[in-house]
Amino acid sequence: MCGRTACSLGADNLRRACAYRDRRGRRRQPEWVREGRYQPSYNKGPQSSGPVLLSRRHLHQDADSSERVLMDMRWGLVPSWFKSDDPSKLQFNTSNCRSDTMLKKSSYKGALLKGKRCVVLADGFYEWQQQQSGGKQPYFIYFPQTKDAMDEGTEGDEWKGWRLLTMAGIFDCWEPPSGGEMLYTYTIITVDASKDVSFIHHRMPAILDGDEAIRKWLDFAEVPTQEAVKLIQPTENIVFHPVSTFVNSIRNNTPECVAPIELGAKEEVKATPSNKALLGWLKNSQEGSPQKKENDLPKWKSQFIHSPSPKKTSADILQQWLGKQGEPAAKKHKA
Repeated sequence: MCGRTACSLGADNLRRACAYRDRRGRRRQPEWVREGRYQPSYNKGPQSSGPVLLSRRHLHQDADSSERVLMDMRWGLVPSWFKSDDPSKLQFNTSNCRSDTMLKKSSYKGALLKGKRCVVLADGFYEWQQQQSGGKQPYFIYFPQTKDAMDEGTEGDEWKGWRLLTMAGIFDCWEPPSGGEMLYTYTIITVDASKDVSFIHHRMPAILDGDEAIRKWLDFAEVPTQEAVKLIQPTENIVFHPVSTFVNSIRNNTPECVAPIELGAKEEVKATPSNKALLGWLKNSQEGSPQKKENDLPKWKSQFIHSPSPKKTSADILQQWLGKQGEPAAKKHKA
């Protein structure tokens, strides 16, 4: 499943990170719709709002369907047919949508068949592993990153910052029966977890890996529903690391939420030069992101980065940033 995410890039950098090529091959950045509503966060949960990509044609019927826009929508889909004046009275959870029932359940089927497909954007998502002790260990899960991800901004027209996680979603637009502002909401599609993360949880978001997959999912005018749903598959192209239970409270919204920890180590530990590179990137590279004053920054000691496959290099790169070069890779969980 997917019940918590982080998206800490500011509005301008989010546009740069979502650059794409349109049908004519022109490099573009999606324009914001209602940009002022977007609020970066290290700890987003259902009923909060978050950034999504969608085809411009959903908003302008004469637009090229390959053109994309950014919009801040509420997480938790409210079907257009919902009759109450209060969307909070929806009596079932629509923050996630199972891929195997999305064409059966009325909450999602209508919107999906109308092409209301979106891409939910995040730095990564959190998942909690059930412990034998009865507690739960949170993990942060994200795309493998290159060494360029530490750069602040762009090099020419190319984004060199953090590679955003791009999750397949469905959106809908609900209008209060008694009139009022239209409410845009979304759900994240989930699939069976891939082998490497199944020890954390048996479900995961449907992740669209690469711009071609994103293009096909968004371009509802060119790619019919039955073709688009073939994109909804588990992916192995992810890495993850354990994080502090600090993230458990939705009220906590600082870089400490995504900071790697070493399992078994005390969480109240001091900062060292080895982890300041990652913290520095989290703190400084995202204009408009939620930040604390220097003296209030979270303090921790050691990092533990897990790469699910030897061919992935993200873990090694992160370890280098954190001054952990040369240490052995984390062991995989044994079933």
